[in-house]
Amino acid sequence: MAKISEDVKKAIAEIKPALVATAGKDGLPNVSPKGSFRVLDDEHVVFADLRSPRTIANIKENPRVAVIGLDPLSRKGWRIWGQAEILTEGAIFDSFSQEYASKGKVNHVVKLKVDQAVAF
Repeated sequence: MAKISEDVKKAIAEIKPALVATAGKDGLPNVSPKGSFRVLDDEHVVFADLRSPRTIANIKENPRVAVIGLDPLSRKGWRIWGQAEILTEGAIFDSFSQEYASKGKVNHVVKLKVDQAVAF
């Protein structure tokens, strides 16, 4: 597990949305934008799933995930690679559910254990 550097943490806080890439067992890729992406701690990031059934289905089959945030004007950004875990209860799930209540039901929260993280 990799420790998320301060540069990457800062980039994640500033550059939104993130694009989350997944693939199922068949290898078919899927990319989904996530405005809720954030750092949880030095080794994990999280995002809410409000309407991403393909992302969740892919994670259930293959938990490997890649994520990128890019500011097209400055061409600066960040990337993360890691292993996803789907949460449907607990403090993190409850926090996202309260925060996003006005935008819709939070179906899942995805917690990503970071293997590698870079800012560019």
